[in-house]
Amino acid sequence: MRVFTEETLDTETIVSELLDGVGAVTLRGLFTPAEIAEARDIVMRESDADERGRKVTHFQGNAEKAGRINLQRRVWNLLGKGEIFSRMAAHPAIMKVMRAFIGSEFIMGSIAANRILPGGPGQEPHIDYPYWDFHSPETHPARINATFPLNAQATIMLDPFTEETGATAFVPGTQRELHYPDESDRFFERCERMLGEPGDTVIFFGAVWHCAMPNRSSIDRSAIITQYLPKFVKPMEDMPAALPAEFVKNASPDIRQLLGLNYPYPEVLDAARGGNAEGRDAMKAR
Repeated sequence: MRVFTEETLDTETIVSELLDGVGAVTLRGLFTPAEIAEARDIVMRESDADERGRKVTHFQGNAEKAGRINLQRRVWNLLGKGEIFSRMAAHPAIMKVMRAFIGSEFIMGSIAANRILPGGPGQEPHIDYPYWDFHSPETHPARINATFPLNAQATIMLDPFTEETGATAFVPGTQRELHYPDESDRFFERCERMLGEPGDTVIFFGAVWHCAMPNRSSIDRSAIITQYLPKFVKPMEDMPAALPAEFVKNASPDIRQLLGLNYPYPEVLDAARGGNAEGRDAMKAR
């Protein structure tokens, strides 16, 4: 995987790597030890309160059958749990990459923490929303493909991502042909790992095959998982509804954009203000 820092950020190269290269890049050291500690403390506290693993999670069918689903815990609605998560979601380097990759008016589909405790079994190989049910391709439009992205993911590491802790596995280049992985694809024979240290961020196209791997270490493997989408894709998580009205009212311009508040649709057009609302002339008047 190519590695960049905030100082060496090259969005043209990154977009090419996400679409036509391995499908992922590392942004090294975007967050300070103090920021990581602050975020991690909140994630640990919230996930410790869910020791039975009752929060919804994904791609954990085998873990659920084995009675070990509590060893992978999700913490949802992070924007409402600490200001640090707004800073993480709208970090200038991440915003710059996303504007280049999925459009200047992109939104956030979800922001959550994923904590895999020692002994956690990992996930099944998959691709991410809105492709995550492409194992049933007949439910998607004809000729849908990955030549343009409908998803981008940012994984901010709160703990070391090593082979022992269960660093995310992925098969480089699989984003180029939209396909949900199955057993015949030999995922575990072909995969590489998204390795890094706390404060590193991996940005990847969610159409690349990937999964969390088993945590065979004695420490946690936790991360902030943020999903970004083009403005016209329905978000996975209804964040404005989960947040206090005061938070939404006082949100910064970047956070308002990420919450989808700048894009009015769907709208009750029968009750909308009269006059021309769309077109080049309308845009110029705004």
